[in-house]
Amino acid sequence: MSTTHFGYQSVDESEKAKHVRGVFDSVAPKYDLMNDLMSMGMHRAWKAYTVMVANLHEGDKALDIAGGTGDLALAFSRKVGKSGQVVHTDINEAMLRTGRNRLLDAGVVLPTLVCDAEKLPFPDNHFNLVSVAFGLRNMTHKDVALAEMNRVLRPGGKLLVLEFSKVAAPLEKVYDWYSFKVLPQLGRLVAGDDASYRYLAESIRMHPAQEELKSLMQQAGFGHVDYHNLTGGVVALHVGIKC
Repeated sequence: MSTTHFGYQSVDESEKAKHVRGVFDSVAPKYDLMNDLMSMGMHRAWKAYTVMVANLHEGDKALDIAGGTGDLALAFSRKVGKSGQVVHTDINEAMLRTGRNRLLDAGVVLPTLVCDAEKLPFPDNHFNLVSVAFGLRNMTHKDVALAEMNRVLRPGGKLLVLEFSKVAAPLEKVYDWYSFKVLPQLGRLVAGDDASYRYLAESIRMHPAQEELKSLMQQAGFGHVDYHNLTGGVVALHVGIKC
């Protein structure tokens, strides 16, 4: 039996997706509110920077993986215009439904589908851009998912991975205090769920740090990989270019 981590727990690899689904089923109704509270609104700046680095043009095709409540998909759709296409996906149906409804409220209709990043149902060399924001750390086989993202990108296409990362050393103590003391209590008070937000803090610590993720992306076939630390490394945006 192969095991993997779910936060600080070890679980059967085949069970991790179910555990992650349970977390996001629970947090979906309050996800956007909690993002604003947890990050003190900074997640909006991180995503705006991601959209800028994406540099999408009219007619481009973009795939948003783990698209959740649709922040990036909505922003991308405004860049590619009517002649382009943005596909909004997530493995979690509750999150995807919340995102689809939010997009519809904004007057935007996008292809929206439940899919597993490790088995993307798209042809080779199809997209100009693939993005995954705050979702890679929840994937069981990150190497497989990254290879799939590479496969569906056109040569010269760009992968953007926006994810919590390893903070700068002077911030570690206060960040740990906030993550393990404040965050679960905030989750309990606002979303009625402290366990999911404790998992969030744990999953961040188990996620590859900046250089390790850069190496994983290179091993997945990306010819050029760079990363940009944001807010002292609380978050990093990794950029990979397909050869």
